[in-house]
Amino acid sequence: MLSIGEFSKMCGVSTKTLRYYDEIGLIKPEVINPENAYRYYSVRQMKRMLFINRLKSYHFSLEEMKGLLKMEEDSFEEVIRSALHRKRLEIQDKLHAYEHTLLQMNADILSLEKGVPLMSYLNDIDVQLVDTPPMNILSIRQKISGEEYNAGYGPFLGRLFKRITTDKLTMLGTPMTIYHSPEYDPSGNDTEFAIPIQEFVKGTRDLPGGLCAKSILKGTYSGLTSVFARLTEWIEQEGYVLVRSPYEVYLSDPDHIAAPDDLVTEVYFPVKKR
Repeated sequence: MLSIGEFSKMCGVSTKTLRYYDEIGLIKPEVINPENAYRYYSVRQMKRMLFINRLKSYHFSLEEMKGLLKMEEDSFEEVIRSALHRKRLEIQDKLHAYEHTLLQMNADILSLEKGVPLMSYLNDIDVQLVDTPPMNILSIRQKISGEEYNAGYGPFLGRLFKRITTDKLTMLGTPMTIYHSPEYDPSGNDTEFAIPIQEFVKGTRDLPGGLCAKSILKGTYSGLTSVFARLTEWIEQEGYVLVRSPYEVYLSDPDHIAAPDDLVTEVYFPVKKR
């Protein structure tokens, strides 16, 4: 048997962390002395601890690790393989995001070296005043959390595509997202996912047409907040006010583009003169 200190030293984990892992049920001491509460681990537990360390290095959360360690032995290897594959995709997505961030940072540094103000790029975002037609949209509306925003809209729009395919409905446009919440709330925001269709069926509604301030984002969705800011600034400067919820129209499918920079998103702010 190994004392908690010896086990800590052998596995490269602090005793504080080991006590926390015991508390949450990730790895418990083999024996706890009832007289002095000293904790002892068996040599065979080192394998489990090293496995936990490896999963941690792969950025698995504690809850994810607990779930994996509870798997039955006969399915364990297959479950681990699937989990590693999913985690690899997550890390690849983060790497792409970091690559984009580095490119943006390099561009900002170059601009600053040339004496160009950091936020001057907002002035390069083009805004147009357009008249939009009314649309019949098939939609689902619900509150979604900040985590769901970060995960992407695929599952929500997928439900609409499934309905269109199942009921043989006719698409008249590309997917869109309408933001109804008056402010951002990480715990949940009133969001409507929609696709314009020809048929008037259960789940459809009219999206009014009218005057809109419009801008186009080319590139990753992380740039949408800048577009929203520019549109808000333009509306105030030009003497307009927002009259309905803003919305985005996705002209490209993230699953069918060569690179994130190929994404094209239209942003609409329905307005009227002040």
